[in-house]
Amino acid sequence: MAKYLVIVESPAKVKTIKKFLGANYEVAASNGHVRDLPKSQLGIDVDGDYEPKYITIRGKGDILANLRKEVKKAEKIYLATDPDREGEAISWHLMEALKLSGKKVYRITFNEITKSAVKESLKHAREIDMNLVNAQQARRMLDRMVGYRISPLLWAKVKRGLSAGRVQSVALRIICDREDEINAFIPEEYWTLDASFSIPGEKKLLKAKYYGEGDQKRALKSEEEVKAVEKDCEGASFSVTDVKRGERTKKAPLPFTTSTLQQEASKVLNFSTQKTMRLAQQLYEGIDIKGNGTVGVITYLRTDSTRVSEEAETAARDYIVSQYGEEYAGEGTVKKGSQKIQDAHEAIRPTDLKRTPLELKESLSRDQFRLYQLIWKRFMASRMAPAKYETTSVKIDGGGHRFTVAASKIVFDGFMNVYTMDEEEKAENNTLAKSIDENTSLTFESFDGVQHFTQPPAHYTEASLVRTLEELGIGRPSTYAPTITTILARRYVAKENKNLYVTELGEVVNHMMKEAFPSIVDVNFTANMEMLLDGVSEGSVEWKTIVSNFYPDLDEAVKKAEKELAEVKIGDEESDEICELCGRRMVIKYGPHGRFLACPGFPECRNTKPYYEKIGVACPKCGKDIVMKKTQKGRRYFGCINNPECDFMVWQKPSKEKCPECGSIMLEKGNKLVCSKEGCGYVMTEKK
Repeated sequence: MAKYLVIVESPAKVKTIKKFLGANYEVAASNGHVRDLPKSQLGIDVDGDYEPKYITIRGKGDILANLRKEVKKAEKIYLATDPDREGEAISWHLMEALKLSGKKVYRITFNEITKSAVKESLKHAREIDMNLVNAQQARRMLDRMVGYRISPLLWAKVKRGLSAGRVQSVALRIICDREDEINAFIPEEYWTLDASFSIPGEKKLLKAKYYGEGDQKRALKSEEEVKAVEKDCEGASFSVTDVKRGERTKKAPLPFTTSTLQQEASKVLNFSTQKTMRLAQQLYEGIDIKGNGTVGVITYLRTDSTRVSEEAETAARDYIVSQYGEEYAGEGTVKKGSQKIQDAHEAIRPTDLKRTPLELKESLSRDQFRLYQLIWKRFMASRMAPAKYETTSVKIDGGGHRFTVAASKIVFDGFMNVYTMDEEEKAENNTLAKSIDENTSLTFESFDGVQHFTQPPAHYTEASLVRTLEELGIGRPSTYAPTITTILARRYVAKENKNLYVTELGEVVNHMMKEAFPSIVDVNFTANMEMLLDGVSEGSVEWKTIVSNFYPDLDEAVKKAEKELAEVKIGDEESDEICELCGRRMVIKYGPHGRFLACPGFPECRNTKPYYEKIGVACPKCGKDIVMKKTQKGRRYFGCINNPECDFMVWQKPSKEKCPECGSIMLEKGNKLVCSKEGCGYVMTEKK
């Protein structure tokens, strides 16, 4: 009969861990959290000592009943939930829900689900770390306070079903701020000028880029400036004035953390953050490998550390030496210490390097294989030697102007033998004629001047938003994916071709949050809150101090907003449209997908139709009204009301003003007007 009980979070781990531990151990799963704050109320005693009121989560009664039976039979109980704050809190909730005080209860953690890691964890059993539990409790309570006090306000002022979240509101603000930057961006013209030269005995022309006048670098802003350079160089003799040869190294990349894995999987595999985390969870919990049974093939997936255990370091070095040779073994790239890193964690890596992606291919789904291959290659590369390049830079002078050529050639591929991006190789492995030196004679062949316009900042993608949240210190590895999923699900943000766009609803909510709750959506305030929570987990900050300092200010802001924001409630605004069924003037209503027209005679008359807001500008193609519309996913654009007969559409709001240079329609960008015709570039500094 089993004497010891091990409780894990996920049922997927039960079979694997039972196999590792043998007959003396029973393994059971809690299926995640078993207790939480009640859904029907705030669940925090704000008038007392800010004590949370936990209840059993609906549907978890049977699971707890089964666990109680197992607990009665066991001599020792090991709580083996995930190795982070959330896991620590689940273990503590299990202690409370199963009334385990007084029994022999131990907390064990393992970073990977392998036989050696699980057995080793039993040797290092400890008590529950209440600092980690309290950090999670404080985060949960702060999130609950924001959600339960502000969401009803959004229901009253905008529409039911909306929500405000502590981290999601900041993420929405970051996306809105970027959208404002893009809308206000004025493109500026600039030119590049390439000169082509022939070298005796070389078939390929040497292409050099314009640098400036002597050592003075200069940007070319207009076609006139380009023509002036070309004129100066007419009939001039060109000569090589300097050739520098050198060597540079390119360091191996760091192994993956949660955020870098999400970014790279998005860029390389086109995975959403949610999909990446789901697949990584499967790889961590265990894959049924033919001949080996179920084994976890990667380490824990929620981490912000790039640390690697000594055993993994040694195993990686041995593998690299045996497979690639001694010269490929590197020191391993190390990230300089960050205050945020929970260093009990390791980077995300394969649990066994000998399990190559090819070897596991048959045991994995296509997407699991692609993600595992990415993790395996990245970890392998992180332990390898840097790549080495031979570099050459050439200066060519003539007619008082300087042109330059830079080239590099790989002399030792190092980590790039395993892990590289195609564009890196193309960009960095271009060579020059070896014979080129200061005596090389050049014959000028031609100029190639190209007009460009500066580009606005890029729209956020899921990957770049995760990177920004991490850089700003907002959220933690476990919160990035749920935060993005929430703002997409609430339709505050729409996703098109990887890019995130703010919807009209997102703009309304963000504006209201900035007006009524500036600190909640303040990036520095939120980042500081994360540092305080880290302080709780380290034992240097009292958790209830954070909660008790936060709530009164929030309460005051909510009460003030309830009074002052009363007038912003979106009512049923009348439109110019007449209901064709009953003759009443139709009103503008708000639905889950935005605004629509409805007959005010409801329920007698149930007529509805799409609402298009006219902006008072005529379509330049057919003369009918331009209206504000939305894509299927909620992104705003401006198009002809006569669609599909007329296909006119633009993303920026058109103005009544016409371009004085080419007569095209002007578009609003911030406080300026910009010509819509590509290549015209005319800007009116102020709207008329």
